[in-house]
Amino acid sequence: MKQFLLIFALCAFWACKQTKTSTDTLELQPSKLIELFKVSNLDYPNISVHRGGKGFINYPENCIETLKYVSDSIVAVYEVDVAQTKDGKLVLMHDKTIDRTTTGSGKVDELLYQELKQFNLKDDYGNKTDFKIPLFSEVLQWCVKNNVILTVDIKKSVSQEAVIKTIREFKAEDVCIIITYNVEEAKTAYKIAPDLLLSVSARNDDELNRLLETNIPTKNMLAFTGTRLSDPALFKSLHDKNIVCILGTLGNLDKSAEARGDKLYVQWKEKGADIIATDRPFEAYKAINN
Repeated sequence: MKQFLLIFALCAFWACKQTKTSTDTLELQPSKLIELFKVSNLDYPNISVHRGGKGFINYPENCIETLKYVSDSIVAVYEVDVAQTKDGKLVLMHDKTIDRTTTGSGKVDELLYQELKQFNLKDDYGNKTDFKIPLFSEVLQWCVKNNVILTVDIKKSVSQEAVIKTIREFKAEDVCIIITYNVEEAKTAYKIAPDLLLSVSARNDDELNRLLETNIPTKNMLAFTGTRLSDPALFKSLHDKNIVCILGTLGNLDKSAEARGDKLYVQWKEKGADIIATDRPFEAYKAINN
């Protein structure tokens, strides 16, 4: 009798385990962004706003109020940087310290979130604003509510697991793209979140080929081709695989457009750049969408 009860208990355990696994698998639906960002589609945003918007008077980078300000005028995706405080809170911050962008001082990972809340954000010109360092969760909630897409740059001191866990907690899978900088980061991100779209580094044929050798499906890839204009053959190779290409014009290319005319954004798009990642979102948007 005891033997029978033991066998019954084991069978029940394995049945429950199998049911849970099947349920988990069923619940992990692909992000809607995987279907949206395809070369064969034309409906995805073609501007990526660097650091959520920078270079604006009275609107700091990595600030929820700046996301609102820009999104009131254009349709875009927003690249934001996620850092972690001493007490484990995920916040938007690009630098290791808060010195440049806030009225405070110190390293993000050595400060408690309650300490960060004492300080105000500054714009790129040093002007103090009334805005505070936002929690990543607050930004996710706003983006889900307003259907605004983020590309999430995870700082080196932060784990992919922590960021993806928060994205899942706030049901933001359909508005978040995970940025990776090399093949290993892409592989670990895909292992953790095979349902999410990944921004992968594909600046040349070698990087693209290394990505293609992984088990990451091309449908999960959004290709960042760097901050220099790539050979048209690279764009073609990516497009042949239905992979959307992002060109980072932030830096020298933005400066060239500012000096020589915004028509350059149109030329870069015609050469194969599907999305322009820029510090000049209003100018780039107007040039390529009018």
